[in-house]
Amino acid sequence: MDRRTFLRAAASAAAALGPWPASALSGLPIVDTHTHFYDPTRPQGVPWPDKKSPLHRRVFPDDWAQLAAPLGVTSAIAVEASIWVEDNQWLLDLAKRDPRIAGVVGNLDPLATEFTANLRRFAQTPGFLGIRNGRISAGSDTLLADPGFRVALKQMADLGLSLDLHTDVAVNAAFPAALAGMAPGLPLILNHLGGARDPQRPSDAWKSGIRLLGKHPLVFCKISGLMAPKTDDPDRVPQDTGYYAPVLEHLWENFGENRLLYGSNWPVSHTGASHAALFRVVQEFFRGKGAGAEEKAFVKNARAAYRRLASMF
Repeated sequence: MDRRTFLRAAASAAAALGPWPASALSGLPIVDTHTHFYDPTRPQGVPWPDKKSPLHRRVFPDDWAQLAAPLGVTSAIAVEASIWVEDNQWLLDLAKRDPRIAGVVGNLDPLATEFTANLRRFAQTPGFLGIRNGRISAGSDTLLADPGFRVALKQMADLGLSLDLHTDVAVNAAFPAALAGMAPGLPLILNHLGGARDPQRPSDAWKSGIRLLGKHPLVFCKISGLMAPKTDDPDRVPQDTGYYAPVLEHLWENFGENRLLYGSNWPVSHTGASHAALFRVVQEFFRGKGAGAEEKAFVKNARAAYRRLASMF
């Protein structure tokens, strides 16, 4: 079964499950734009998660789908957290075998001598959507001034790729704003609410940073990492949509209906609330903004942020 056939069949099956329609308007499959898959049982192990972490276990699409499919979520974008170059290929190979993985966000150091060769190599696979890298997410004036970094950004833009950023906007909004100016054709995707912490009382620095970044038309933000626990007891994580409204409304005001994307951050999200509770909060928020907003957040905006994804749906 090819990818398109699988997605059509999965969307039809999900729509029959209710009350979680695959899309409010068109029946298109919902895309979870932020998941992680890895296998610590490999001979070489994995560099992340740490062996002492409860996340240090074999995590594959079947595990994610067991939780996501009953909600109508049929496609996942896998984000590579490993710094090992060949783990990009491992994840791409997994995606080739499993059509539920709609695409892969790799992990490459833009200042590595072999960056260009590796970027072109992985970009030969249509499912390679872009990169997320710790050096870039951390950001620095030194990196911005590096000619090699500027070249790397242009190469990514020319290949139709996107750049995910795990950046704390409250601390360093100036860096992604500078990136947006340096690479105007490269979509930038803030992960995990741009680092928002207390959803009830978002900091002035975070709100100011989000306002700054919202002015750039190719900066997107993932509604991911929303229900992170503040205690060791996941059952105590608030599950009321209104609790998260201060953060969600600020993102809505600055990014609007066209630049917000749903992402679970699974399996990290599972240390907080259940998959169903997380999905319900996000869905209730966007459903309150109208049918068009819901469809965009769960389907269409993923295709806008990850330009290569559009050709696969």
